[in-house]
Amino acid sequence: MTTLGCALFATRWLQAPLYFGLVAAQGVYVYKFFNELWHLIHHVISGHADETHVMLAVLKLVDVVMIANLLIMVIVGGYETFVSRIGLQGHRDQPEWLSHVNSNVLKVKLATAIVGISSVHLLQMFVDVHHTPRHDLMWGTVIHMAFIASAAILAYMSGPMAAHEAKARAAKGHVQGVAVPEQRDGRAAGGGGADGMEGAAGADGTGPEPWAGAEERIEAAGFPARKVLEMFDEGHLRAPEPQVITRLGKVDFVARKANVVLLGGPGTGKTHLAVALGVRACQAGHGVLFATADEWGTRLADAKAAGRLGKELARLDAYPVLVVDEVGYVPFEREVAHLLFQLVSHRYERGSLIVTGNRPLGRWDEVFGDSATASATVDRLAHHAEVVTLDADSYRTRRLESTQAVGRG
Repeated sequence: MTTLGCALFATRWLQAPLYFGLVAAQGVYVYKFFNELWHLIHHVISGHADETHVMLAVLKLVDVVMIANLLIMVIVGGYETFVSRIGLQGHRDQPEWLSHVNSNVLKVKLATAIVGISSVHLLQMFVDVHHTPRHDLMWGTVIHMAFIASAAILAYMSGPMAAHEAKARAAKGHVQGVAVPEQRDGRAAGGGGADGMEGAAGADGTGPEPWAGAEERIEAAGFPARKVLEMFDEGHLRAPEPQVITRLGKVDFVARKANVVLLGGPGTGKTHLAVALGVRACQAGHGVLFATADEWGTRLADAKAAGRLGKELARLDAYPVLVVDEVGYVPFEREVAHLLFQLVSHRYERGSLIVTGNRPLGRWDEVFGDSATASATVDRLAHHAEVVTLDADSYRTRRLESTQAVGRG
């Protein structure tokens, strides 16, 4: 970006105080809610509240809550969309709508929230119809219908806009030439048409939302190549059973913040499986970051040298899944071994790790060079983990033997 572009982009922070002002406004509504609640309780206890009075008071409380909900949508969604990422990925309390929010979605949600608030106001008028002027009732109805019409128009306009964005993503995927087969559960491995949003259910079965932005997450993950479970040759495996791979493919371990450890000799498909699970996690709406064990060591060593190791580990919390590939091929230096232990320890019950290695866990002291560090690392890594040993001949060796057999034929 040019200097002028950077300066203009930085002006977005001028909006930050506005959102904090709305936080103060939300505090006012909290006070108003409990003030109205106290008056309701007082009138009921004193016997001065009839059914109409109670209903109107309850509607006022509902009105306050709905306005507070509208405020939180504007505060969190607006800040995330127009100012800066909040970094809630993987947080257990992340709002359902925030994972796929954008300016278009936010406008529709705000419009529907306003319609809901208007409905409550109109209902209050009808409940107290004997004390509501006819003029106010008529204009309240007209205004409410105007809100409904505007929300319907916004929702209608959002359809073509979303379709245009989906076509653009599909065209991008087509240019990249990524061809993926259908998944076992009936969805396209690449998410189907329009980046997996057309006719695809989400990972939780509630809708297509988790697939939105899947291609962007896959590209950002840093995978060495695009791999999918459907291209994994289970036929050559002596272990584990195919249903184990199928179960892992549901990526339920991410929600549990559990780990997956894939062990086996060279050429058994560990990296393929790790990448494929990472792709599935991206398609399910989770952020993923891939690197080899040596690359993770270098990254953490650089962060430590710059005095920001703690910040780097905290920053990685934004990714529900980290993939650590090729543990055991080259022994670690002492510092790298300790840094990888800190990574595993920091992620413990905080996020998922997918780790591949060519040695059994009991022999990781040969890699870490220190039995105490290796034991502590394995203890945390394997506590909440699915440890899968891939028993098979190397696919490279099988391919070579097949080629030689064809040559002799």
